[in-house]
Amino acid sequence: MIRTENAACFTGHRVISKELLYTMPHMLNSCIRKQINDGFADFITGGALGFDTYAAQEIIKLRAEFPQIRLILALPCPEQADKWNKSQIALYEKIIANADIVHYVSGKYDNGCMMRRNKFMVDNSQRCIFYIERNNGGTYKTVEYAMEQNKKLYNIMEEKSLIGNGL
Repeated sequence: MIRTENAACFTGHRVISKELLYTMPHMLNSCIRKQINDGFADFITGGALGFDTYAAQEIIKLRAEFPQIRLILALPCPEQADKWNKSQIALYEKIIANADIVHYVSGKYDNGCMMRRNKFMVDNSQRCIFYIERNNGGTYKTVEYAMEQNKKLYNIMEEKSLIGNGL
C-alpha cells in the first residue's frame, strides 16, 4: 500500500541532454534527500528509460542510508521493456527486483496505459518532481495534471519548489 500522505512521484524525459548525463544523478540525490528531510518516504517512478531510471537508481542507493524509504514502480503494462536493448532490460529487471511495490495499471499495452500510469503516480502522491525541457508530450501532460490536482511541484532544473506557477 502506498502511503500517499508522504509520497512523491517523478516524471521526466526519456532522453537526458548530454550536458546533464553526469549531473542528473547528483541533482536527483540532492532532491530526494530534501524530500526525505521533509518526511517523505514513498517514491513513485514510472519505470521508463531516462529520468525514471535515474530516479529509481538514486532511491535504491539512498535506502542504505535511509531504510525507511521505499521505491514504488507504477508501470503501464508488463510489455513496457519489450523493445528495449539487452542492457536496458537488465537494468530494468534489476530495478524491479529492488522495488518495494510494483503496480501495473494495465494487464497489457493499450493506447491509454502510459497516461493512466502517469495519473496513478500523481493521484498517489503529494509532490511531483519533474525534469522537463519542452511543452509537449507525456511529461508535460503529467506535470499539467499534477498542477490541476494542486500537487506541490518541484522542477529539478530550477532547484526550487513551485506551486501552481505554470510551466
